[in-house]
Amino acid sequence: MSSVTADTPRLDFAGSPINKALTAEQKIELFRKMVRIRRFEQIALKYYNAGRIGGFLHLYIGQESVAVGTLSLCGENDHNITAYRCHGHAIMSGMEMNPLMAELFGKATGCSKGKGGSMHFFAPDKNFWGGHGIVGGQTPLGLGLAYGLKYLGREGAALCYLGDGAVNQGAFHESLNIAALFELPVVYVIENNGYSMGTSQKRSSSYRGCLAQRAEGYDMEWDVIDGSDLYEVRAKTHIALERARKEHKPAILEINTYRYYGHSIADANHKKYRSPEEIEDYKTNFDPIRLWRKRLVAEGIITDEQLDAIDKEAAAEATAAVKFAEESPIPTIESIMDDVYWETDNQTPASKIGQHFFTD
Repeated sequence: MSSVTADTPRLDFAGSPINKALTAEQKIELFRKMVRIRRFEQIALKYYNAGRIGGFLHLYIGQESVAVGTLSLCGENDHNITAYRCHGHAIMSGMEMNPLMAELFGKATGCSKGKGGSMHFFAPDKNFWGGHGIVGGQTPLGLGLAYGLKYLGREGAALCYLGDGAVNQGAFHESLNIAALFELPVVYVIENNGYSMGTSQKRSSSYRGCLAQRAEGYDMEWDVIDGSDLYEVRAKTHIALERARKEHKPAILEINTYRYYGHSIADANHKKYRSPEEIEDYKTNFDPIRLWRKRLVAEGIITDEQLDAIDKEAAAEATAAVKFAEESPIPTIESIMDDVYWETDNQTPASKIGQHFFTD
């Protein structure tokens, strides 16, 4: 967890070129995206607790500025991939709430046809590649996205997100080695909410100043970012993305953030390994939506009443998504093998005899 307090002096990144270029409408849209994510997560929590949603539920509440700030910088040749706390990235990538909520409800109209659930949102058509349940398992896949971009000669970059608990996985370090060795355009974003699956960073990881500094062992660039400041997230991420796109230089960004709930809603001990005072301090002084709202009003861009209206629209959209999900059909028994094997989907000879291996 970051050592920043409410009294820590902050640099103002509003004047960075990428932020100065923002129009008033674009700044308001960043607010809208953050509140849409939060309202989606809040209503998902309600129905999960009511027993209407099964499996795991890893909420993004408190971390909205990370996905919104970083992905707001992406162009047509940029791709992103993340772990199982993927709802915010999905919405920011352009996915609509209806198929996302239907996926949580396990319905056939879900983005993964009701077979993936909370951890497996996907939209390849929007350059969003999931949504992965294996800790650190997405890190070599993000590397592959970057390799593909370089191989095809496209000026783009891959944003690969992981939590602070995944930084000790071997696959991540293998990915860093190849990224640096092959000079691949990947930016690894550590969303450091301080507690992994329930163990504090200091008790789970060995490091000198920060986790991102490990990049030095691979001769890679790195930076640390205050995740509560949307301007800072955008300014520093823009530098890393431009370096990746134009110079094929990988980097690690450590964005300090905070989750209001546990690792998942099944994490019943999240108020035991951190104090209620700590949680409330973050909500009061570092909530990214509250800070961005305050900034927009101070800049004279919009009024509190107008921001309230945007928030209400987001809440209504999330409520409508629940209605869509409830009214959607469940997957059929006949579709259980669909989207599992290529042979089955394409009715090859192998599919008729049940052989799905490269042995012939």
